[in-house]
Amino acid sequence: MDAPLDTFRPSTIGWLIGTLAGWGTILLAVIGVVGAVMGSYGMWPLVLVLVALLILAWKWLDNLAACYEFTDERLIIRRGIVMKSVDEIELYRIKDVRISFSLINQLAGIGSIQIASSDETTRGGDLVLAGIARALDRREALRRLVDTARRARGVREFDMHEDQNP
Repeated sequence: MDAPLDTFRPSTIGWLIGTLAGWGTILLAVIGVVGAVMGSYGMWPLVLVLVALLILAWKWLDNLAACYEFTDERLIIRRGIVMKSVDEIELYRIKDVRISFSLINQLAGIGSIQIASSDETTRGGDLVLAGIARALDRREALRRLVDTARRARGVREFDMHEDQNP
């Protein structure tokens, strides 16, 4: 098997500070802690802190269950903790690599990489790698690897479209 050039997971810390859902989780925990310190609200503040911790733990496990790896020839997607799956996309089959990130994502240094390919893995739509740290750098590295893999295999892509005039 090819040696990995880059191995990474979605960033839980990036999700926490780089998304509105993460900010909401932090706010929930802060409200719970402040309510507990004030002491006049019974057990509700501790319930809020517990809910925030459960959301954080869920996201951490979700991110732990996903691992992405670039090699010279493939993008390997590993998912799952108990029930594992491994998908591979041959780099020469990748047609487009896009990146998107909101203003909040940019502040946290994360982004989403969308991959369109002719591989069965993306049959239902683009593969989205969300919450990726250094997403712009990784997108560029993937684009270069795709170009190299296509040249090595002699693969060219032609766009086919119908003429406007009959």
